[in-house]
Amino acid sequence: MIGFAEEGAGPGKLTQEMGAMFSETGGLSSSPDFEFRPEQQQMAVAVSEALEDRNVLCAEAGTGVGKSLAYLLPAATYALESGRKAIISTHTINLQEQLINKDIPLANKILGGGLRAALLKGRGNYVCPLRLRRAMDQTGDLFSTSEGEELKAIWNWAEGTQDGTKSDLDFIPSPKVWAQVCSDGSVCTVRTCGRNGNCFYQQARKVMEDAHIVVVNHTLFFSLFALSELGSDDNGYLFADDFVIFDEAHTMEQVAASQLGLRQSHAAIKFEVQRLYNPKNRKGVLRSLRHAASMKAAENVLHAADEFYENVEHTVEFGKFSKEFRVRKPDFVENNMAEPLRQFWTAIEEAADALEKDSTTKSELMDGARRMREIHASTRIFLDQTDEESVYWVEKGGRDGDSLSIHSAPVNVADLLRRMMFGEGRTCIMTSATLGTGDDELSYFRKRIGAESSRAVKIGSPFNYKEQMKIYVIKSMPDPSDPKYEDALVHWIGRVLKYTEGKAFVLFTSYRLMRNVAAKMEDFFWDNDWRLLLQGDGMARHKMVETFRKDINSVLFGTDSFWAGVDVPGEALSNVIVTRIPFAVPDHPLTASRLEAIDLQGGNSFIEYSVPEAAIKLRQGVGRLIRTAKDSGIVVMLDNRVVTKPYGKTFLSAMPDAPIKVINQKME
Repeated sequence: MIGFAEEGAGPGKLTQEMGAMFSETGGLSSSPDFEFRPEQQQMAVAVSEALEDRNVLCAEAGTGVGKSLAYLLPAATYALESGRKAIISTHTINLQEQLINKDIPLANKILGGGLRAALLKGRGNYVCPLRLRRAMDQTGDLFSTSEGEELKAIWNWAEGTQDGTKSDLDFIPSPKVWAQVCSDGSVCTVRTCGRNGNCFYQQARKVMEDAHIVVVNHTLFFSLFALSELGSDDNGYLFADDFVIFDEAHTMEQVAASQLGLRQSHAAIKFEVQRLYNPKNRKGVLRSLRHAASMKAAENVLHAADEFYENVEHTVEFGKFSKEFRVRKPDFVENNMAEPLRQFWTAIEEAADALEKDSTTKSELMDGARRMREIHASTRIFLDQTDEESVYWVEKGGRDGDSLSIHSAPVNVADLLRRMMFGEGRTCIMTSATLGTGDDELSYFRKRIGAESSRAVKIGSPFNYKEQMKIYVIKSMPDPSDPKYEDALVHWIGRVLKYTEGKAFVLFTSYRLMRNVAAKMEDFFWDNDWRLLLQGDGMARHKMVETFRKDINSVLFGTDSFWAGVDVPGEALSNVIVTRIPFAVPDHPLTASRLEAIDLQGGNSFIEYSVPEAAIKLRQGVGRLIRTAKDSGIVVMLDNRVVTKPYGKTFLSAMPDAPIKVINQKME
């Protein structure tokens, strides 16, 4: 077993082992792919110390450190020897797949085998054989003809699938059909499904319980943690006495706020009611029971929901380009859904009472009643607005902006996470290439998530940015409000692209501006025979990146999602053009409320929130350029505020340690 080092007693056994393993002559040195990196060794030691001391660690590790292996090997060794389960949470699917398919198998090989790992998915991703069989038996009552054909396809697939997850299907099932056959907490239990040995979710759960490492995404982590669905103790997160490592931790605040708040949509209410009974096609489980009272109650709820969201739509006033409207007053519309929902769940429960105690249909009905209670509760919470620490808003979505939803989120997640995540006895490690704004203490990130008492470690990149990267700032660029600004963008983007013969990401903060610039440069790209990949032109994000990699002289115009999480090593990406400092537009209610909270406390929200957030995002955008020790290229800043405004030094100090040249040349 691993021995814990007492205070002042020097490094513990795990710390010594990992320090040696990542050394020039250590256990990893025999691997032909290993390259000694002091930064990777530093991170492995810091992670080991946090595990042995049961502490909270914030570790910023620059690009190229090899942070995955630096936290995986200590975590895996510690989990194997201590019996504590490791939870590794990521923000992106790409990193999850990398961990499961590449990094964890490599760690297992290095450690001599015996390491068990599992990818945790939400239970709604798994087909439930019990529910699937019931759906097949009641196809006529539950589904239309086309839906019945889809159900048969799922049935045929379920007979041969190995893991039973939706991603294993060779087609995308409709939400309605899948909702009737996926694993459900009220129906798919250890007692009802587990005993047969053919339940995919229960099998997956057993694998998770036996695993040393469980990989999850941030959204599912905070969802499960808030509900404690998997069960933990005072020192655990998802399992008893586990520990958690957040990779891509810079997204934690936003994800936590979303998952610790509420969201209810008109479409979701209709979906949940129509699962039980759809008056239009007269399908649903209530139809199979011929329970007239509950079917009538379902119609009443659907009518009330239509009326409620019509009233919401007529009351709110969205801005010209805004998809959100902040609600500041309680009871801004009448809660006309309350009584119909109450009558509906009462009728559902009456229908369920007449069924056998252990029947699947009874469980389905009780789950439906629970969902109606949740809709009732969330509507009341939204309209009451009793939590003064939360912000409330209405959001429109859908292709035509005609799908409304109501939301709330805590303005300051730091107070919640400080208590929930970082208490005594908890072990939490947070890492990312961009946790801070350039300061060694990572103060901004730690304060935003409530981890002020955590240890901070800033680990630089092993890349030689002074040789591999050059940064140019175009000081002569006009202000964005200047009528000549757009033409200046076109001029400088074209000029810089000629220097590198394409091979560039051009990062925008405005979709509309991006489209305007692309339209004005259409002939330029045609004349140079360079392909322009424009976000929003119908090509999927991953396909755009794949095409960009292969077409060596292509240029990619992208907005928000291309500032981070895109990896294009090699010559294909030799130039990153930043059109504007990525300040968040303060029109989203959550962002606006955070700014207001800082100002109300006597702070300066622009300096304390807007600038640091933009600096972190700028670091992410610039970080797209150098991905390996062989990469080289230029970064061009087409926003002169980094050299003309007092706050500009924050952005310059956040940049990699590369030479910066200020260009003051006017447009020709």
